[in-house]
Amino acid sequence: MKKYVGLAALLLAAPLYAADLVNHANNRPASLDAGAQKRVQVVNVWATWCAPCRREMPALSQWYAAEQGRRRGVRVEMAGVALDKPAEVSRFLQGTPVRYPVWRYTGADSTAWMRGLGNPTGALPFTVVRAPNCGNFRKTLLGEVSPQQLTQAVEAAAAQCKA
Repeated sequence: MKKYVGLAALLLAAPLYAADLVNHANNRPASLDAGAQKRVQVVNVWATWCAPCRREMPALSQWYAAEQGRRRGVRVEMAGVALDKPAEVSRFLQGTPVRYPVWRYTGADSTAWMRGLGNPTGALPFTVVRAPNCGNFRKTLLGEVSPQQLTQAVEAAAAQCKA
């Protein structure tokens, strides 16, 4: 009986990555699990009411623009996932445009969703660098992230993808 309870808990936790994300630009479903086999994902979780989130976004956008010119043999993708209302996200992005795609979390339990990505506290901002198809690499970065931290984490993920 105990092994079935554990299995049920595992099955309930499984869809956290894929569920409840939409592309803010067109309101179409988005997924962290879609795409190329050998890739590194940078996922920054933020909200318009979060002051450190607002401070780090211009630097993240510059980092992403520079990152697109680098050659590693591994594709690097980035998305900012807003935990906010569509109107608030649109208003913020008008004054602070970013070069990477912005998605919105539309589910009912953002804390559980963030835990599934590796954020044990649910605090913002939160960034995860992951390479699910390269040995399931994951580096969690809590709080305001610097371009140097991102580069180091992406380099580590890319090295694992090449191995």
